[in-house]
Amino acid sequence: MTGPGGPALSECPAWLTAVAGLSPVVDPVWARRPRQRPARPGAVLILFAPGPPSADPALDTRLVLIRRAHSLRAHAGQVAFPGGALDAGDSSPAAAAVREAGEEIGLDPRGVSVLTTWPAIDVPVSGYAVHPVLAWQDVPAPLGVRQPAEVAEVFEVTIRDLIEPAHRLRVRLPEGTMGPAFRVDDRLIWGFTGGVLDRLLDLAGLAEPWAETRVEDLPVGRP
Repeated sequence: MTGPGGPALSECPAWLTAVAGLSPVVDPVWARRPRQRPARPGAVLILFAPGPPSADPALDTRLVLIRRAHSLRAHAGQVAFPGGALDAGDSSPAAAAVREAGEEIGLDPRGVSVLTTWPAIDVPVSGYAVHPVLAWQDVPAPLGVRQPAEVAEVFEVTIRDLIEPAHRLRVRLPEGTMGPAFRVDDRLIWGFTGGVLDRLLDLAGLAEPWAETRVEDLPVGRP
């Protein structure tokens, strides 16, 4: 694992390096619930990699996501970033995020450049304060499920997928709170993950106008 400015950043798009220089506050509305217990520190890896050769490689940049196992007690079946809790042996949130990605999806830390670690986002519903860790993998390697008890699938989306206006919507939870979401290839990306991606696209200046009046109710029990 290398740091910013290393040789692995040769194809890193300019929008991503620009976003990495920011330290945004992400305040998702669903995180404003009363906390029932002290937050446990966690970290997720927002891992980008180059897409296939194209006329606009910046928009074909790929993002690695997972679907959480349906048997989990929290966030079962939801689309998420790889990651988890900080362990005693982790030197930083970034180290924890990379370690978790190795355990969950087989990520080889060699060639992965950590670009930045954003301030922790409080997620009372899960009991964590989560640091998003932005990273770049110049030479992608095969990834797959390594912990089926926690991860149901590993997949990728492109920036082009995420900025497509037809893929944007908001979801309304049963209690009435709403947050940004994306529907790509019949997968619904919402909650913490949707909120972070929504903020990231805005910061990168890549978001396109979309119909924010497009709202779907999230049924009870829906991943």
